[in-house]
Amino acid sequence: MLDNINLEDIKDIARQAGEVIMQIYNKDFDIEYKDDSSPLTEADLKSNELICSALNALYPAIPILSEENKVIEYEERKSWTYYWCIDPIDGTKEFIKKNGEFTVNIALIHKNEPVLGVVYAPALGDIYYAKKGFGSYKNVEKLPLKINTFPKEKLYVVASKSHLSPETQAFIDNLETKEIEQVSKGSSLKLCMVAEGEADIYPRLAPTMEWDTAAADAIVRESSKMSYQFDTNEPLKYNKENLLNPWFVVK
Repeated sequence: MLDNINLEDIKDIARQAGEVIMQIYNKDFDIEYKDDSSPLTEADLKSNELICSALNALYPAIPILSEENKVIEYEERKSWTYYWCIDPIDGTKEFIKKNGEFTVNIALIHKNEPVLGVVYAPALGDIYYAKKGFGSYKNVEKLPLKINTFPKEKLYVVASKSHLSPETQAFIDNLETKEIEQVSKGSSLKLCMVAEGEADIYPRLAPTMEWDTAAADAIVRESSKMSYQFDTNEPLKYNKENLLNPWFVVK
């Protein structure tokens, strides 16, 4: 199945969604709030509609799990071998703040593992992408772009801009290195920073959902890094009965 997926098609879909998002980003827009108090905009819904329609047209046999679609029960999902995992805008809070740090996220999951991912940051003009066995890239450059050869001297740590928990900060403060340079970033760009080598580690000791990480996690894995569950040190798993991710550390 993976061999039949054209990565260029998925990148094009992400860019098209980005165009729709930017049309709304550059004007005044209304904000609604979902049952969990998370924000929702017209851009989330229009991006979702475009992505789902395009994927259904190209690959009608592959089911879709998206943050903005209705919940699909585990009894149905557990038999899926492949499925798309979509976050039409990751970083809606950053979108609302208009700081540019939001992304379109499209992942293909095989069983419990992300095997293809596209992360597009339309306000920044950067696209990250990966396919299992083919490496990961930022724009046209193969990742990682940087390697920290002296981690005992200095670690570059990236953390959430809008969701930095006390537990995450405590983890960062206890890292074994002489110097820590900590930066904040929105959305799935944090995982991409580890993939490209701009950061050595991204700890997330706070709630996230599978669609928040899936696409960027594919990019992380193809850059020879990994997203580890905090408690077990095993890789993050997808299509769980509960779609909430455990705490994790990308390194």
